Amino acid sequence: MPFPFSAIVGQDEMKRALLISAVDPRIGGVMVFGDRGTGKSTAARALSALLPPMQAIAGCRYNCAPEEADRCPDKCAEKKGVKTAKVPVPFVDLPLGATEDRVLGALDLERALGRGEKAFEPGLLARAHRGYLYIDEINLLEDHLVDLLLDVAASGENLVEREGLSVRHPARFVLIGSGNPEEGELRPQLLDRFGLSVEVKTPQDLEQRIEIMRRCDALERDGAAFAADWAEADAKIVKRLAKGKKALPNVAMPESTLTDAATLCMAVGADGLRGELTLMRAARAFAALEGAKSAERKHLRAVAPMALRHRLRRDVLDETGSTVRIDRALTELFG
Repeated sequence: MPFPFSAIVGQDEMKRALLISAVDPRIGGVMVFGDRGTGKSTAARALSALLPPMQAIAGCRYNCAPEEADRCPDKCAEKKGVKTAKVPVPFVDLPLGATEDRVLGALDLERALGRGEKAFEPGLLARAHRGYLYIDEINLLEDHLVDLLLDVAASGENLVEREGLSVRHPARFVLIGSGNPEEGELRPQLLDRFGLSVEVKTPQDLEQRIEIMRRCDALERDGAAFAADWAEADAKIVKRLAKGKKALPNVAMPESTLTDAATLCMAVGADGLRGELTLMRAARAFAALEGAKSAERKHLRAVAPMALRHRLRRDVLDETGSTVRIDRALTELFG
């Protein structure tokens, strides 16, 4: 039984980043760096379990929505008596040892050898469509796989051309990576392509640590009762997410907020323009989550560290760290 999202103690920035990515998956995924055993995977699984079931074509291997039936490689639109069903939002774990074939999909060897048919066996990307793809210790995954995943996450499509097969299928998912920087760093070129980056640390507050133990103990003793205790709080988050997703297209983006975003990115020396674009999308998603009609400076400030800290060049004259540099720039620019 997954740990209830609302029962996670502390780690507010990580929870906020996950909720923002749920409101607007176009932001480009979340990278969570931090100490081992600080709830990184627990939070990702909890969010997935929290989301209401989605409508999909019954039995579709690609989790296609009814409106995507004509694009499905299994030609769901042409099948007679196709039904739809509500299915859980997929949460797919990508193991470190996964091969490219398992991730992308490959020739179905059983059908090829048994029946002489050339057919495609969907991979993990198809299973993750419309849900979450989670990679623990992503910093230890081979670079070419991370590159490939980020390409698919950005395009929303997976194109496989091999062994005489050419298959294209939708693959829209929220990529969540986590890792401990002490065990290896993710190349800056790859890290920059994640929308948001958050840092989690081992809690140093005594009361907080005791409360974590209490809640974990309660879950282990009676998971059903523990889940029931937090059901109302989780339901409020579901309602907030649903309102946010619905409001997102109508949240205004004033010129002043765009100016603030560009000014901040120039002040901290963020590489490229992904910083501004992510700031804009994240501020709008956060405003929608908060029930605001327009994205204002306060929303921008709240998301700036998670949108920019992984895009800053190292400054040999300033070793205070990216988060401190962003906070300092926010104070100098906006008070």
